[in-house]
Amino acid sequence: MSSFRNHRIIIASLFLPTTAALGESSPPTPDHHIVPDSEPAVPQSNGANQKQQPSYRQRQPGQLPLVSIVDDLRVGGSRAITPQLGSPQSDIPNPFTRFVNIASPRPGTTPRSASAHNLASSNSNNESSPDSNSPSQIPSLDRSFTLIRPRKFQTTHQDVQHSARLQRKQSRSSSRRPTSVVRGSNSDGGYQPWHISPNTHCNGGLKNAVDSAKGRVSRRLWVGTLGSSTDSFGSGMRMSIDKRMRDMCESVPVWIPDGEFESCYDEFCHQASPFVLWPCLHYAVPDAPKTKYFYESASFKQYRSVNQRFADVIVENYHEGDIIWVNDYHLMLLPGLLRSHPKTALAPIGFFLHVAFPSSEIFRCLSVRDALLKGVLGADLVGFQTANYARHFRQTVSRILAYESLPKGIQVEGPGRFVDVGVFPMGIDVHSLREKKRNPEVQYWVQLLRQRYAGMKLIVGRDKLDEIQGVRHKIEAFEHFLKANPEFQGKVVLIQVALQTTESNELAGGVSDVVARINSAFSTLTYQPVVFLHVQEVTFSQYLALLTVADAFMVTSLREGMALRTHEYVECQEERKRALILSEFTGTYSYSGFRSCFAVNPYDTRGTAKAIYQALTMSDEEAASRWQDLHNHVVTQTAQAFVTSFLTRCLRAHTEHASLSIDPSLVPPLDLPRLIPKYRHSTTRLVFVDLEGCLWVRDMSKSAMIEMMRSGKGPMVEPPEATMQVLEKLAGDPKNEIWVLSGLPVKGALERLAERVPSVGIVAENGCFVKTREIGKKSNGQSNGARWINMVANLDFAWKGPCIEILNYFTERTPGSFVEERATSIVWRFWTASSHSHYSDRSWARRQAAEAQNHIFDSLGERYGLRIVPGQNSFLVLPNNISRSTAVGTILHPGGPACSPLGGAGRTTSSTGGRVSSVADPMLVLAIGGDEKLLRRLNELDDAETVSTSRRGTDAKWKLDPREVLGVLETLTQVR
Repeated sequence: MSSFRNHRIIIASLFLPTTAALGESSPPTPDHHIVPDSEPAVPQSNGANQKQQPSYRQRQPGQLPLVSIVDDLRVGGSRAITPQLGSPQSDIPNPFTRFVNIASPRPGTTPRSASAHNLASSNSNNESSPDSNSPSQIPSLDRSFTLIRPRKFQTTHQDVQHSARLQRKQSRSSSRRPTSVVRGSNSDGGYQPWHISPNTHCNGGLKNAVDSAKGRVSRRLWVGTLGSSTDSFGSGMRMSIDKRMRDMCESVPVWIPDGEFESCYDEFCHQASPFVLWPCLHYAVPDAPKTKYFYESASFKQYRSVNQRFADVIVENYHEGDIIWVNDYHLMLLPGLLRSHPKTALAPIGFFLHVAFPSSEIFRCLSVRDALLKGVLGADLVGFQTANYARHFRQTVSRILAYESLPKGIQVEGPGRFVDVGVFPMGIDVHSLREKKRNPEVQYWVQLLRQRYAGMKLIVGRDKLDEIQGVRHKIEAFEHFLKANPEFQGKVVLIQVALQTTESNELAGGVSDVVARINSAFSTLTYQPVVFLHVQEVTFSQYLALLTVADAFMVTSLREGMALRTHEYVECQEERKRALILSEFTGTYSYSGFRSCFAVNPYDTRGTAKAIYQALTMSDEEAASRWQDLHNHVVTQTAQAFVTSFLTRCLRAHTEHASLSIDPSLVPPLDLPRLIPKYRHSTTRLVFVDLEGCLWVRDMSKSAMIEMMRSGKGPMVEPPEATMQVLEKLAGDPKNEIWVLSGLPVKGALERLAERVPSVGIVAENGCFVKTREIGKKSNGQSNGARWINMVANLDFAWKGPCIEILNYFTERTPGSFVEERATSIVWRFWTASSHSHYSDRSWARRQAAEAQNHIFDSLGERYGLRIVPGQNSFLVLPNNISRSTAVGTILHPGGPACSPLGGAGRTTSSTGGRVSSVADPMLVLAIGGDEKLLRRLNELDDAETVSTSRRGTDAKWKLDPREVLGVLETLTQVR
């Protein structure tokens, strides 16, 4: 299969990584050179350039300029002094007198702007990007307005709620409403000065991950919105932006009317109740008075329109060979829209959800649930952060849409439509973070913080101020810790960095009151227990310094995807190796590498307080051991691994699905007159043929199956006489080597077949056992070379007992079903009547089968390495990496335990053991069956003729009705 290196990746995300900012830049035209994304450009601070900045960045009357966390540690007029790199002075006064102003603003002052250069936004999943500003760029008190600067750092997983263009008390889409500068623009297409700058709204985690994999993602095209008001942009300006963004940033803007975008984002997607999608995905179903907004959202019309505009832009820019990667909950309809368009109907499409996915009981509350699920299922691959989210999605689809949900994915209605569902944990760019840690500015802040908090234990947190992030729960647990452990009063400080959010979320979070209560109860002249930074800017260097000096990092989210800030903390603790306190409701905690943290239930205040005590009092040896486990996970689950694994799986899934979606009518029926001459003139012939469904159409009724399981008894314990005779004739030809492939156990029918036709090789239980062919007789009359080989002898079969218990439970709930236990596998047959009788009963049986498969896979599959093979009326559970294809690979491999006597004589096998090519004598490989994986493998052989009997889309060269197989083989026995 070709690597995705050879493909261009179209990355669809709501916001582009770069945007068009109004006003002059330096140099003063849009033609200026764009600094690479890893080093955002910093505008010059001269007054002329400042006057060109939009009004939303201007300081309001009485408002102080933004300051950093360490500036708040200073006193008096020193706030306007630029700190110099190097050793901090030792005579800096006590910092805590300044902190009263954080919880209780001084009278007459206006809260400082919650602008983009605050601590980068995070959907609680966000991590790092470069620090683009040094302390020398902090404005002084006498300046008329603040500088426009890129945000201080961009998190690895950007919080889509944080906005560079917003002030606190505004919603995010307010940044799209016209500012005074935009209103003055020429809407009929006149020129308006603009420049390209980093887009603070973009999904920073996705951007950083893609940037970290530049070596493999060399060609890409971003599709998204600019994240600013665009209604007043004239046609000429839009054309200019389109051209510059494509040429310089590999980006294509999607132009959406401001009103439409606002309704879609603020009323349907946005985080704050009573909005719809984000709360649902995070288990925040609104209370009764607000249910109308939740269940009857009229804004879904705008949501659909926004998705359609994205689809139109992608279709316009799509070229054959592109891979389309759709990201996050804002674009859940987009995969389906693309799949329904003729130009992109056969395109590889992947969808990845960067946030949590709830259980079906939550998601089913959405009135538009069907449309959202069907939209996502337009993709070839749907990716999630954790296995729990993937399982929730499969179960939701199964219960709401009644589609068959399998451990690997979803069987969608329609010919050959299957959607893979996978788990792709996001990570950070470890190499880039290590480079940033070595920045002298980081070391300066580390030294300064250590001096300020000498003798103190520091607990650090960074979260959004909303109900989902659990900031209030964290601070209340810290309060309980101080009350329960008075010896730590005056010795432990909680520094809580709160990412900017709307005032409604702030009030709903109820954090400020708790902070004020704790500080009033425990503060002294020289001690304040909680440092609450919710309007101060924190640069990326300062953020890394906080992570470096922390004695514990605390995350108490009530529901969250990957909390990647914990990954950054672990990497920054390479020297100190201190504790991580992590909510068990985060996706990060679901991975075994992070089980070495102190896990907490945020709703359990006492338990969380106890975890704080344990984290601060554990021994250095325990701390180092815990940190090592965490670090091993961080350096393996990286951003690069996330990108490469997702795109590789997407391309592989598309290739597999493409073969299944081929219209069976396009595959030609077997042309026997063309096959016979090739068969006649071949000096060696290797024939693989399925037993069930080809040579033997069995009675699948329950009574017949039970008789079949009784070894040695019953009318159908061996294949029909006609089948035996055909195999005897084929095996009697010295040019032929015949292998029968079966899913049946060794005992019973296959033993009879081996006795009757010993010169035929047999593959039993779908590859778990292989019987070699008998070649002649020894002098004592015993067979020469024929033996049964156990291909799974070294595997653990302790899973069979629990698996049978699970299946017995579902058997009781499903009339007519029963369990068939085999030596190394288990079959559950859930329907034995005709496929069209009792439709309601059959629908129930199929749903029970889907539930059973998911239950087995989730509880036993990963632990024991199991694979589940679904059938029309049954499914098979067997060890992973065992199949008819692997058994045939063993047969073809020269020198293997089941090698064919013809192996090596007339062909050679590659180092991979899969490809066989003619070397000397002409050879024919003929495969007849319904195993598509095997047929695709044999198609790689130059001398192979593959025939599918599956009656669906196939990669085989020919198709054949199963009822005609015996007649074709009988014809071949007469060829001489």
